[in-house]
Amino acid sequence: MLYGRSTELAALDELTAGAREGRSGALVLRGEAGIGKTALLDRAAQSASASGMRVLRVTGVEPEADLAFGGLVQLLWPVQDRLDGLPGPQADALRAVLGATRPPTRDRFLTGLAVLTLLADLAEQGPLLCLVDDAQWLDQATSDALLFAARRLAAEQVAMVFATRDEGFAAPGLTELRPSRLDTGDAVSLLADLGLPPALRDQVIAESAGNPLALIEFGAARRDDPGSFTPVTVADRVLSSYRTQIAALPEKTRLALLFAAAEGRGDLPLQMKAARTLGVGLEDLEDAERAGLIQVTESTVVFRHPLIGTAAYQGAVLARRIAVHQALADAADDPDCRARHLPLATTSPDDEVACELVAAAERAADRSAYAAASLLHQQAARLTPDRRAQVRRLTDAATCALNAGHAGQARDLAEQAERSSPEPEDLARLAPVRAAVMFESGERREAARLLLRTHAAGPGLGPAILRTGATYGWFAGDADSVREAAERLASLGEADPMVEGMAHLVDDDYARGLPLLERAVAAGQDGSDAARTRALHSAILLGDDAAAMELAAAEVARCRAQGLIGALPQALHLLAERQVLAGAHRDAEASVAEAVEIARDTGLRERVAWLGGVPARIAAIEGDERRCRDLVRDVPDVGRVAGESALSLLELARGDYEAALGRLETAAGPGPQRHMAMAMATVADQVEAAVRLGQSGRAERPMRAFEAWARAGRQPWALAVAHRCRALVDGREEDYREAVRLHGQGRRPFERARTALLYGEWLRRARRRSEARDTLRSALEDFEGLRAVPWAERARAELRAAGDATTSAKATAENVLDRLTPQELQVVRLAADGNSSREIAAQLFLSRRTVEHHLYKAYPKLGVGSRRELARLNLV
Repeated sequence: MLYGRSTELAALDELTAGAREGRSGALVLRGEAGIGKTALLDRAAQSASASGMRVLRVTGVEPEADLAFGGLVQLLWPVQDRLDGLPGPQADALRAVLGATRPPTRDRFLTGLAVLTLLADLAEQGPLLCLVDDAQWLDQATSDALLFAARRLAAEQVAMVFATRDEGFAAPGLTELRPSRLDTGDAVSLLADLGLPPALRDQVIAESAGNPLALIEFGAARRDDPGSFTPVTVADRVLSSYRTQIAALPEKTRLALLFAAAEGRGDLPLQMKAARTLGVGLEDLEDAERAGLIQVTESTVVFRHPLIGTAAYQGAVLARRIAVHQALADAADDPDCRARHLPLATTSPDDEVACELVAAAERAADRSAYAAASLLHQQAARLTPDRRAQVRRLTDAATCALNAGHAGQARDLAEQAERSSPEPEDLARLAPVRAAVMFESGERREAARLLLRTHAAGPGLGPAILRTGATYGWFAGDADSVREAAERLASLGEADPMVEGMAHLVDDDYARGLPLLERAVAAGQDGSDAARTRALHSAILLGDDAAAMELAAAEVARCRAQGLIGALPQALHLLAERQVLAGAHRDAEASVAEAVEIARDTGLRERVAWLGGVPARIAAIEGDERRCRDLVRDVPDVGRVAGESALSLLELARGDYEAALGRLETAAGPGPQRHMAMAMATVADQVEAAVRLGQSGRAERPMRAFEAWARAGRQPWALAVAHRCRALVDGREEDYREAVRLHGQGRRPFERARTALLYGEWLRRARRRSEARDTLRSALEDFEGLRAVPWAERARAELRAAGDATTSAKATAENVLDRLTPQELQVVRLAADGNSSREIAAQLFLSRRTVEHHLYKAYPKLGVGSRRELARLNLV
């Protein structure tokens, strides 16, 4: 019986009941050792099995905390026959985890997606309960995969429960429950069941401090030896109690328990194979089994509580532990298992052992278990006698730490390697890691300069380091770094049109720079992934909306097809920015919503904040001031231009021209970023604000730069905006007319509407009211289509002033798609295109049931009842 756990049992019952009814969920039980977490999991498993639910269970073990996917292997081994039903990349990822194949896994989050799909598929046959005990000891690769799956559960009939100590296993986003210590009444009831005399109960209750495991262990100890006493803290008391019990066992039994504790996975055949080399056999476990310290089957040994294993291991002298780990390493058939024990059996440098650890690290990295790979490289470095080889292994450890998302650890390892070797070649290998960490932490100029210095010291490093240095320099506003990188690439015979083009842009030489970017766009259309990425960024710099939209959509599709979950938020971000420019606000919001959800689920917190710039721009256009300011508040410094642009647009719409102009002048600043963000997004705002203030000279310089950029790039929308700006300053009608004509070839409806509004105002002031009304109606139609409320109000006011009495404010006709959530919109569009639920699930990194759940909710909102009816709707 469980005492004092009514709240926890009710929460577990609610979770499993929800799964049986089709509502997935996850719960974290967090608390100190012995608080009763395992007992709660046992009760949940019993109740679930009795109701017909399938139960999968895994227990983290401390010796395996650094073994790549050790926990996931334990969890999925019984269901590996289901892998063939998964999408190809996901099946390959799990086969690599289970050791069936070793194909490189390109994305460290793909395994989590595969786990989600597998759990959802298993739940097709009935509700599923997944229990994870001692989650604080799971290896990080397993933790990442299970947490990704847990956060994306929705309607799969899957319940997940994680039990963990207070320390370790951060699980933001999941509901947590902390089992409390037992009160006196429950403690008395528990001790009465143990048969402890009333005279001893108060002493045991005081010593145990309400910890259930301590109550049981101390109660049993007092019952058998009323005079016993143990150390002060509860944890130490429990461990001391177990050490006392173990110390009373025969020597060979203690050694057999040490083998079980050191091996950690409960693999009885391996333990006995290793133990025989030290004269220990199966019969030596009997006394420990009779004492209730372990449970033994024909293939496993399990400690009754993990603290018993801790006591068995910590209570052994170092020489014994080393001998046991060496025996286990020698007995292991699995090279990864052998690699886990070797560093614990080696006390001095040994290059042979170090090489085995490097091989294990490479296998872990191939399966995207970068945290485990980093630790293995660190262990290899510790055991490497040659200093130069040690530095190389520390560098590899730093690289893997960076790939695992541990920038701070990567920095520490890189600094440790740098202190160990002054050799230029070693420093050159370290530079990309150090620079990446510096860039992520905001030291962008320093990151660019480091890469350029490194290349100068070792020109054999190749062009990639120069391309990265140019990119860092561009975002840092460091024109010299961009120029230097371009010159060095050219001197190597590796001239890169994108880098060379950026180098000309920083010198304001648009006539030479933009044609080079056009070459980069053309070269990347059918090139490598890297070439297509350069083409996409070149198209953005050019303002080539058609190419940028096509390339961004292709990059999103590639990430979906290859399961590149970690890269998808950035690809969706770039696509969303293009969608806003095209006036597809709902599509952009759907892209951002998906990107935010994935970024949260994968721990990319900086990307979550950065993504706020896109909906902030939409909110500014639509006049939603509160939402815009809330979103901009969280945008990090690297996205400052996008945030300031959104706020200035709000101020411009409500006529606060001084605030808008001042904000834009401050945000622009020096450096090459202005060519990409400011010239393309905000120069027109600067010009309009300056003209409204009667201070057009304040916008003359950025306007001239924009005109030069527009002429060199020849993009119709950009030329149209340039003519509009010139018309505002000079008041010439031919510029307005040319702007209107060019907008007919462009793709930016908001800019088109603004041009029509300004031209209509000019026509009205020129007393050409009939022409003004036609132009202003065109502007109003575009603004209403974009839900640009403040701008539509301006257009209506101008129409009234021009004599149009039919322009009173009217409700914009509801778009049926506005009834859908962003994810429902994505799902119904894919379904309308003929994709099956499984195909949609694979593209959106969801489960099939979640897809069907979204369709079920979307149908009544759209007034349809089937996919066939859905296909007839206009979902654009």
